[in-house]
Amino acid sequence: VQLQASGGGLVQAGGSLRISCTASGRTFRRYAVGWFRQAPGKEREFVAGISWGGGSVHYADSVKGRFTISRDNAENTVHLQMNSLKPEDTAVYYCAAGLSMSDYAATYAYWGQGTLVTVSS
Repeated sequence: VQLQASGGGLVQAGGSLRISCTASGRTFRRYAVGWFRQAPGKEREFVAGISWGGGSVHYADSVKGRFTISRDNAENTVHLQMNSLKPEDTAVYYCAAGLSMSDYAATYAYWGQGTLVTVSS
């Protein structure tokens, strides 16, 4: 599975942005997908995850109520809708695919290259 993250950019605080993760391969629908982010000087952290069928989702407390993860298996795509963005959301966002949904990066075998989200104050 190859993953490509896209949609990052510069947005003002309070604004919205949708980033996407597009996968190659017909087996994508068998994988859970997670979004992680890494800010400069900080460790990579879990943001949101979705099960292979989309029926189960999980969010980090820091984004709960502001971010929404969804997937379209027919299009091999997972989206992360980010609303009410804050400067502390600034980071490179990575999507990852694995056999089960988890908060832990080590659970995911496949990673995309990341897309930069910058939130200005």
